[in-house]
Amino acid sequence: MPWTVEILNEAVAEELEALPTDMKAKFERIVLLISNNGLNEVGMPYVRHLQDKLWEMRMKGRDGISRALYVTAHEQRAVVLRVFVKKTQKTPSREIKLALERAKEVEQ
Repeated sequence: MPWTVEILNEAVAEELEALPTDMKAKFERIVLLISNNGLNEVGMPYVRHLQDKLWEMRMKGRDGISRALYVTAHEQRAVVLRVFVKKTQKTPSREIKLALERAKEVEQ
């Protein structure tokens, strides 16, 4: 069974849509890598573990870097919880907190 990548809700879809075009293209490329190869086969520089059940897709573009935070769910699904342009070296704790809050919707 192949892996699928889902967007949690409309708010996350809008966050993704707000990214610059080149970063959206990188996001789509990472999603394609996950779908074709499986999440277990995709690693750095595309995805990285953050903490607990939270992972990040790493996108870089002309205007900087962005991240898509996600969790894995049953039946080989990755659910994207938060998409944002990253301004600092470290992922801001408020972004992690928001993603973990949204992850509760996936568990229900």
